[in-house]
Amino acid sequence: MADKPAVGAEEDPISVEVVRDLRLRKTIRWEWKGNQIRIRAPWHLRQDQLDRQVAEIVEKVKRKRARVRARADVDLEARARQINKRYFGGELAWHSIRWVNNMHQRLGSCTTGGPTDGDIRLSSEMKGWPEWVVDYLIVHELAHRRYPGHSAEFWALVNRYPQAERARGFVLGVAFRLGRDEEGWL
Repeated sequence: MADKPAVGAEEDPISVEVVRDLRLRKTIRWEWKGNQIRIRAPWHLRQDQLDRQVAEIVEKVKRKRARVRARADVDLEARARQINKRYFGGELAWHSIRWVNNMHQRLGSCTTGGPTDGDIRLSSEMKGWPEWVVDYLIVHELAHRRYPGHSAEFWALVNRYPQAERARGFVLGVAFRLGRDEEGWL
């Protein structure tokens, strides 16, 4: 089956691809990637059953993404858009960016895959830090949208931010002062 027309909110369209899979016997398998849900369905499943289950999956993904987006920080979102435009030419995309209170081992994270693909979370422990350090951490997490790991290409992308080395020094100094593992923090 070809992609179905986009569904969902105008600012966050979701396309659905449904594929009949001869290997599947009973259950539907699905995955979320970017703005697309790819669904593999047993070949013998009736169309009305498939349509109902596809609608349920789409609704589940939309609800999850709406909950996350509702918690997104508007100021962080504006900063991320500005940083993306300035250092990455506006080419990177993410779903949401927000402060979280339950992140103590890392300063930030960026999800890849699943219904939460592109959710960037920053530790609220950094709220009082200098803006140029928080901007560096936004740059760091945005760079993970292109390179999931910490490869040479990833660091080249991060180093487009002119204060990257200075901000890393700040983070390492705070980690040292707090007795934290600086590698896990960045």
